[in-house]
Amino acid sequence: MDLAFTPEELAFRDEIRTWVKANLPAEISHKVHNAMRLTRDDMQRWAKILGQKGWLGYGWPQKFGGPGWNAVQKHLFEEECALAGAPRTVPFGPVMVAPVIMAFGNEAQQKRFLPGIASGDVWWSQGYSEPGSGSDLASLKTRAERVGDTYIVNGQKTWTTLGQYGEWIFCLVRTSTEGKPQTGISFLLIDMKSPGITVRPIMRFPLKTRPGVVRLPTEPGMRCFLSTPCDAPIPEKPWRFITPAVPLPVDVPVASTTSPTANVVAPTSCPTV
Repeated sequence: MDLAFTPEELAFRDEIRTWVKANLPAEISHKVHNAMRLTRDDMQRWAKILGQKGWLGYGWPQKFGGPGWNAVQKHLFEEECALAGAPRTVPFGPVMVAPVIMAFGNEAQQKRFLPGIASGDVWWSQGYSEPGSGSDLASLKTRAERVGDTYIVNGQKTWTTLGQYGEWIFCLVRTSTEGKPQTGISFLLIDMKSPGITVRPIMRFPLKTRPGVVRLPTEPGMRCFLSTPCDAPIPEKPWRFITPAVPLPVDVPVASTTSPTANVVAPTSCPTV
């Protein structure tokens, strides 16, 4: 077995190396190489530079605006960025929620959310863990109550890494208590500027902040527009949403919806896993 890179792959590596050297700000590279703390501006500045090139979503297919690179190309890109001292890509937008929107969102949702992720303009946070619900996500207690064509969301999320910077958050919430705990969970996209949301840090010794706590409001709460008709069932396999490390198919048929301004990914059907 020949594990050497092909001439085409070596040329690709040189292209990446040259571009990163020319475009990575020296002050950001200095911080990375010297293990200094990066600010929000540092991380988003580099994300926007990649976004302008079309490389922030470097694992995306061309269908959704990505470069369509293969596994070797993605490896070489990551390696060259690391060697140059580029910040690691903040994964919540381009790596975690974007594949879910590609696979399960409708066309209106894809057009609404994916450009802001690809450009680096919108900072996403992850809302999975809760006090008392870490790796056992089936025990989560944050509730989303359906009222007409909206959800009223109440609860708390913790260990939301870099959540203090978030502009949008993707959350697992409980929409049903019937059946197995896993089957009553839905995946919502929530604007962090919604009235009632509070974010506070977790302090540790010495006095430094840790990933924070996002507290969702109590009644009457925050209104999140539904993406599906009122008679649409909740997906029976919500765990499919939270395994983005496994490449999600981008050609999964998704039921059409009626709201072009929706911010909840909740298709009427979900492929089995």
